[in-house]
Amino acid sequence: MKKFVYADNAATTPLSTHAFEAMKPWLTEYYGNPSSLYRIGRAAKEALNEARIQVGRALNAAFPVNEQNDFAPGEIIFTGGGSQADNLAIRGFMHGPGAKGRKHLITSKIEHHAVLYTCEALEKEGFTVTYLDVDNEGHIDLEQLKNALSKDTALVTIMAANNEIGTIQPLREIAELTHAAGAVFHTDAVQAVGHMKIDVQEMGIDMLSLSAHKFRGPRGVGALYLKKGIALEPLVYGGGQERGLVSGTENTAGCIGLAAAITDAIDGMEEKMRYVRGLTDRLKDGIMKIPYTHFTGDPVNRLPGTASFVFEAIEGEGLILLLDNEGVCGSTGSACSTGSLDPSHVLMAIGLKHEIAHGSLRLTLGEQNTEEDVDYIIAAVTKVIATLRSMSPVWENGKPNLTAASDLHAH
Repeated sequence: MKKFVYADNAATTPLSTHAFEAMKPWLTEYYGNPSSLYRIGRAAKEALNEARIQVGRALNAAFPVNEQNDFAPGEIIFTGGGSQADNLAIRGFMHGPGAKGRKHLITSKIEHHAVLYTCEALEKEGFTVTYLDVDNEGHIDLEQLKNALSKDTALVTIMAANNEIGTIQPLREIAELTHAAGAVFHTDAVQAVGHMKIDVQEMGIDMLSLSAHKFRGPRGVGALYLKKGIALEPLVYGGGQERGLVSGTENTAGCIGLAAAITDAIDGMEEKMRYVRGLTDRLKDGIMKIPYTHFTGDPVNRLPGTASFVFEAIEGEGLILLLDNEGVCGSTGSACSTGSLDPSHVLMAIGLKHEIAHGSLRLTLGEQNTEEDVDYIIAAVTKVIATLRSMSPVWENGKPNLTAASDLHAH
């Protein structure tokens, strides 16, 4: 029987035992509606506020409210996930009083579609969006950002770390430029939280989106950090929950699971991520032995568990399907499986040639993975690449009639 190895932690992560155990009582025994006045409803409301405090502490998002230096829970808004948090931050701010009538926002070309599609929708409503370029490793150009800022700029939204190639952006520097122009800074930190240090005060972050299932919490629940004093237009109208911004009966168990998972994630994070980075380096070294293979993204300043490759003379969809037959779960930036012939917008933005970008593979490891897992992945990928190339019309006598490694990017 083939081994099963999960190497797609950037897509979702397995629920941790701690998060599951923290959730269970709120699914069975304490099932009251947090808006209710009776005992089990009050207990649920108190648990929700405690969960907000835990999330706030994890992000250093809070401010002192009494002599015990407790954290005000109002800066954490629970949402239905990272995409909902992005929409609330971007649409809510641009349509809200905080924008002060300004109609311009700035983002990058490699954002998650939850950000890009929201910006495109705003453009149809009369807002102006600047999409920043990135270099071959996925970094934005701070000088381009500085030049794009104007008196009409209300918001800058740049992701903390890219979901496909793992490149980390200079958040503090982005925030400083944004604030100097009188604008507000939002970051989609869905991939980053739980995998790198995030301090919203130190980094100057005004709004931050996160999602529980990226750090071993439950799916279907996320949060938006909203700095005190920033006003948003509601995303969902109704009963007034979550400060009236996201109405609807709260997912008490999910929010408690999120809080438990984020607390676990930051506890000993440096040591855990050092272990994960070691696994990723081992994986990278093994995969890069395959001829005509290229590593994408920043090789150093990246998420510890993310390894992104492109293989010449390969189609990503076939690669994923054959790896699945070998028991390996990974992902591709190619959109073939969605009915589109276009490769990843991220890989195109970093300048890869169209035909090369189609052969992408993202492998993302977690603390639950082992060296044995990594060695199995290397062997499986090597085998599958050889199989696919043997069937490729552009592969001749074991050598590609394609580009030299030095000519990887489009000109």
